[in-house]
Amino acid sequence: MRHSLKLKITLILCLSMFFLIFTCWMSNEVFLPKYYEKQKVSSLQKDFEKINKLVGRASIDSNYDIIKDIEKLEANSANSIYIIETNEMYGKLGMYFLYPISISLSDNEHKDIFKSDRFGRIVRAIRDYIYNAEEYTDDISDTITHLFTDADKYDIYKLYDNSVDSNYIDLLGFLENGNMVFVRSNYSNISESSVISNRFLAITGLAVLVLGSVVMYLFSRSLTKPILQLSKISTEMSKLNFENRYNGKRRDEIGVLGNSINTLSNQLENTISELKAANNELEKDIKKKEEIDTMRREFLSNVSHELKTPIALIQGYAEGLADNINDDEESRNFYCEVITDEAQKMNKMVKKLLSLNELEFGNVKPDFERFDIVELVKSVSSSIEILAQQNDTRLILNENKSIYVWADQYMIEEVVTNYLSNALNHVDDRKIIDISFAETDNKVRVSVFNTGELIPPEDINNIWDKFYKVDKARTREYGGSGIGLSIVKAILEAHNGSYGVNNHEAGVEFWFELKIG
Repeated sequence: MRHSLKLKITLILCLSMFFLIFTCWMSNEVFLPKYYEKQKVSSLQKDFEKINKLVGRASIDSNYDIIKDIEKLEANSANSIYIIETNEMYGKLGMYFLYPISISLSDNEHKDIFKSDRFGRIVRAIRDYIYNAEEYTDDISDTITHLFTDADKYDIYKLYDNSVDSNYIDLLGFLENGNMVFVRSNYSNISESSVISNRFLAITGLAVLVLGSVVMYLFSRSLTKPILQLSKISTEMSKLNFENRYNGKRRDEIGVLGNSINTLSNQLENTISELKAANNELEKDIKKKEEIDTMRREFLSNVSHELKTPIALIQGYAEGLADNINDDEESRNFYCEVITDEAQKMNKMVKKLLSLNELEFGNVKPDFERFDIVELVKSVSSSIEILAQQNDTRLILNENKSIYVWADQYMIEEVVTNYLSNALNHVDDRKIIDISFAETDNKVRVSVFNTGELIPPEDINNIWDKFYKVDKARTREYGGSGIGLSIVKAILEAHNGSYGVNNHEAGVEFWFELKIG
């Protein structure tokens, strides 16, 4: 990935490490020699103080072996130490050197040193230091001296000896007992040490850079892996998938972020769930409102259509009475009977419409109670027995035992009344109405069968709609409004009950089912 955070972290850390190594290398190259030179000067100064103390101790204690401690000091400081006894001087140290000269060594060692070129170079260096205050070039020995530090008890010089191609830092001073001390440190090893140090730093730096790059890559991977996981979780959250969770055990900022995303995921899931539930309820309310608006429009349309005929009849006959179209009393009574009959039909239809309207809008809820459905059917049958006898119709009730159901007794009575009235109005010349009961699966089916004409198949699904009439002329004849079966449908749907109609060879069967209690 071009903009990978893992790559950026690795590059930044590697570049930082490279810069640090390069800075150390440059510091060694530029500042190490001077720093090392300063440390050497400090080492010479410390040796001078220590020598002063050793000489002071030797002047007090005649048995004290100063040579041993001087050798130990030389070994520990890596400096060459010479103590010179000065008994007398000639002139103002002009062209003559100190004489006689002796150093704190054995006689044999004195002789060896006096014969060696090394001691000769030391003697010439001391001579150069004495005769020159700051800088002096000796053409004979090919040396260059430079005063480095000028103190009360000693001077420190830098010296280059071309004969051996070496640089030295020398301290020349006088001890408290008057003797001269000369301490020499080889300066050539400073530059050499700097080169070796830089070379070693370059090698180890390269190795550390390679190893560090691997470590930094793994480290950056450990950082970016959970971040990528959190990115994947957030992507799924944007798709409304809240199943993924951050399961890391980190306690750093990434762990805090992971726990925050888990909390956010839970809250979003709960909120979206609540919004979906609210949206679902809103959709139901909108649908219900649309249904209510449709029902209201249909209601107004059907009512206006159904009331148009009786109102026209009432208006026509009332105008006839007002105009005295017929003067005889019999005609006037007939006109009055028509007006009264049509007004009663209107009143009955309006009451049914109001009752249906309340059921459909849910304003009336069933009041469930346990009662004997057989006894209720017998009671309704008895109430219309007189009408059946007037029509020479035979009512048959095929049940004697009690069957108890849970329902609203008043509403179910309305259903049975509508079924029996409908059967009585549509019975044919055979004049048979058969009421039966069938118990199945903790339910009872109440059926009302009447002999008569079958309902056309295309009308069976429509007879439950308000104001729908299969035979409008006949319906008008017995004063039907087309509302009764709509009331049956509304009542049984409020009970979560079943209902229907079946055509048989001899007639039509209307039925409904209720739960047995």
